[in-house]
This record gives sequence, structure tokens and C-alpha cells, in this order.
Amino acid sequence: MEADELLMLVADGDQKAFEELYGLVSGPVFGLVRRVVRDPAQSEEVAQEVLLELWRSAARFDPRRGSALSWILTVAHRRAVDRVRSARAAGEREQREARRAHHPAFDQVSEEVEAGLEREWVRRCLDRLTALQRQSVTLAYYDGYTYREVAERLSLPLGTVKTRMRDGLNRLRDCLGGAA
Repeated sequence: MEADELLMLVADGDQKAFEELYGLVSGPVFGLVRRVVRDPAQSEEVAQEVLLELWRSAARFDPRRGSALSWILTVAHRRAVDRVRSARAAGEREQREARRAHHPAFDQVSEEVEAGLEREWVRRCLDRLTALQRQSVTLAYYDGYTYREVAERLSLPLGTVKTRMRDGLNRLRDCLGGAA
């Protein structure tokens, strides 16, 4: 049977005719939708919606206005275009919302001032360390050297560097604890 005859039977609620029509038009429907929507998962979803709509609205088909296949593909095209427009509108809404949610410059300035104050507090606390502790901590934490590399750069035993680091970090912790 051809699509026109099958669609007329589907309009009367014939499930067997729908199965046959489904097999006949599902490929072309999916192909058309896929070209418009592009995303495979979205295309499958839209194609299923179109085929479900055929079952529900087959009675609207008028064979005097064209073939069943052209009517079905028109329905598929419209549904696919609607999905693309809907996705585009959702994306634009998200972008607008993201722009609205952007924090005002005041927050950025506030954060920069706060970071500057924290850096100043750390500098003050570093100044309270002995010169040897400050040198060890600075090499390790600001210059990125390992304890072993700090020991080699300062020509000191590794144990001595570890002790200086531990004592220096404890003093820093105590000092910075007062900043909170």
C-alpha cells in the first residue's frame, strides 16, 4: 500500500496500517529532521514526536491538497524548525541571564582590595620571621623549590632546612591566625 492509503486507514484508527506507514516514512522523516536539527539525539526525539503526531492527527490529512508523504514531511520540517528555534531561544535566554548575573565592577574591586590586604598581611607576617626562616619559606613557597633544593641552594643540611621551615610556618600560621 502507498502512504496515502495507509494514512487514510490510520485516520480510522487502524494500528496495522500505522505500523506499515511507520516503516515506510520513518527513514525519510528522520533524514529530514536530522538535516534541520543536526543533533542526532534531538533528531530522534523530534522524529518520534512527528510519527506520534501522525497517529493523532491523521484525520487532518487532505489528499486533495497533496500526497501523504509531502504532508508528513511538511509536518516533520515544521516540528524540526520549531525545535531549532526553541533551542536557539533557550540559548539566548541563558546568555541574557548570564549577562544579568555578572557581578558588578564593585565586587571585582572589592575582591582586589581584599586580596591586596591579604598580601600585605602575609608580608608583615613574613617580616616577623628570622632572616633564615624567611629565606627558606620564600624559596620553597614563592620560588617553588623543594626542601632538598632549598638545602642545596643555602648549602645547609636538609634537616636544618626542614626545622627552619617548620618553625617559620608555625610562626606564620600563628601570625596569620590573627588576621581572621
